[in-house]
Amino acid sequence: MSALVLRRANVVDTRDGSRSTDTDVLVDGGTIVAVGRALEAPAGAVEADATGQFVVPGYNDMHAHPLARGTDPDPTLELMLTFGVTGYRQMSGSFDLLARRAAGTLTFPEASPALLAMPGPLLTPMNARTPAQAAATVRAQAEAGADFIKAAITTPPQFFAAQAEAVRLGIPIAGHLPAGIDVETASRIGVHSIEHFGSGVGVLACCSTDEDHIQHALAAQPAVKIPSINVPGFLTGVVDRVLTKLVAKIVLNPVNLNRPATIELFEHAVETFDEDAARAIAARFVADGTWNVPTLIRQKTSKLADDPQFPADLDLRFVAPSTRKAWGGSVQKFARFTSQQRATFAASHRLEYEMARVFDEVGVAMMVGTDSSGAVWVVPGAALHDEIDLLAQAGIPPLRLLQMLTLRPAEFLDRTDTMGTVEAGRNADLVLLASDPLEDSAHLHDIAGVVRAGTLYTRGDLDTMQNRLAAARAVD
Repeated sequence: MSALVLRRANVVDTRDGSRSTDTDVLVDGGTIVAVGRALEAPAGAVEADATGQFVVPGYNDMHAHPLARGTDPDPTLELMLTFGVTGYRQMSGSFDLLARRAAGTLTFPEASPALLAMPGPLLTPMNARTPAQAAATVRAQAEAGADFIKAAITTPPQFFAAQAEAVRLGIPIAGHLPAGIDVETASRIGVHSIEHFGSGVGVLACCSTDEDHIQHALAAQPAVKIPSINVPGFLTGVVDRVLTKLVAKIVLNPVNLNRPATIELFEHAVETFDEDAARAIAARFVADGTWNVPTLIRQKTSKLADDPQFPADLDLRFVAPSTRKAWGGSVQKFARFTSQQRATFAASHRLEYEMARVFDEVGVAMMVGTDSSGAVWVVPGAALHDEIDLLAQAGIPPLRLLQMLTLRPAEFLDRTDTMGTVEAGRNADLVLLASDPLEDSAHLHDIAGVVRAGTLYTRGDLDTMQNRLAAARAVD
């Protein structure tokens, strides 16, 4: 691979938003070697004129499922890269994926974002039926090399047992919070990140003046039924595949699982929302170092699933007909809710913008995530830009939005020495923007080029890749 020099760019410091003008960025061997003015290029280096462009670290989708199908290389990864995504946190895994990663046999397209972290199988009643089994599953995943534990469908006793074992082993636990759980206790003990505001009524209940009633009522409701299976160890791969297919159906739109009693609690949480209560739980998260990944686009497409703007989205050209058909079936299920119930979902979603704003103002550490690959109407790569717009709509300023895409993931993963800033020694994963991203968050969409592991993809290259991927999806 030839060295690369980006000439005369504006380099953005993600720590404070300062810009270094007329600056060169020298890349060699997939690493930033130097950042400065009039740098000397090594022999044979590729030189790219970046005059007027703004160089920032590559974007990271910190809640995605591109490896959900378990097949590789997956073109979904190429699509993500064309939208500036140079890294992702895989939020669902398996023992097979962990084993293949450890053996070096997990393959990716040449133009692919970096896999930043991956768990083992999701915690569900299939592998965490009891607190003891939940703890045993955590141990098995830690031994298999999981980077974190992902809680999906659990009860509070199962979750707390898994969390305690994860804390004991020093492995992070993240994901959905069980209905009716004591969120403050989960935060205090050390849940690493909360996804989708906890999922379900979730953290919204903590923002109510009647939180205790809502949480007790949620805890008393019957759990989602998923079969529990006891199998010999050599059949864990079979269980992985069964679990993956089962969860995929649920993931399309978990809102469809809500019963009337739960929707009534959603409505009560909306009616009793209190900003002071939201600030109190936000302060708890700050004190405990609990991260949040709002995934507003995922919440929007789930809670407003029948909105006519979604099937008119031009980015659906990147989605296979079979997937669009599955999404259509999910929307038909959503249509069974009454107009009042759908209004309740919409109202709860509007409050999620308020929660994002309050959390940001109080100082909760947050990252950008989409829940792409499987979620209804969520197009990989493109959805990251939808999320940017929704977070901006919530009132998050441009610099903090840029940080949520770049610096915060580096801090979350404890990798600020290799990612999150444009400095010597960092990975050469960069986005070149045609406009200043700190003047307007909409400028984060103006991608003029992407550098991944030292390879430059120009705007023309990215357009060519997108057209090829769209054509392939049309016949998939």
